[in-house]
Amino acid sequence: MDPYAILEAYLNKKAHFSKEETSIFLEAFELKKLKKRQFIIQPNFVANHRNFVVEGSLRAYIVSDNGTNHTIQLAIKDWWISDYNSYIYQQPATMFVIAMEDSVVLQISYEKEKELKASHYAFETFFREMAERSAAYMQRRIISNLVLDAEARYVHFLETYPDIVATIPQYALASFLGMSTEFLSRIRSKRSKKN
Repeated sequence: MDPYAILEAYLNKKAHFSKEETSIFLEAFELKKLKKRQFIIQPNFVANHRNFVVEGSLRAYIVSDNGTNHTIQLAIKDWWISDYNSYIYQQPATMFVIAMEDSVVLQISYEKEKELKASHYAFETFFREMAERSAAYMQRRIISNLVLDAEARYVHFLETYPDIVATIPQYALASFLGMSTEFLSRIRSKRSKKN
């Protein structure tokens, strides 16, 4: 399927754009094909793009002083990803964003997004609503990490996002859920024996 048609289908579900607005919106994006393990954002460089995933999977992560990876965000088809602190404030990134497999994204630059938002209220509303949903999700994730044990976090994520659990590598999911790959393996093994 045409990458722009995938974004258009997403917009039809999430936005209330006219045909003309949809066309203007789509023209602001550029197609980028990524190879597995290709970085699109790295620390100390400004994240100049917001990325809509058309195909494949990406993850945003930080590396702690002791060398441990901590996955901050995951993205599969129809999801968005960036180092948002860097993107929104146009300051150096603190995260890596990497393709976990060959992937295709549609990118909008910070400047193009600003132009869109200034040009029409519908675009401003779209990005504001997306930011609100993202903030609400982050709050739910923080609360989940604080009040649920590791197995409950995994079960909740599995029930909420079955597609992503089936798509991404186990190491990335374990890191996202705040546990070791071995511990996630034990949880999965225990659950498969129950079923």
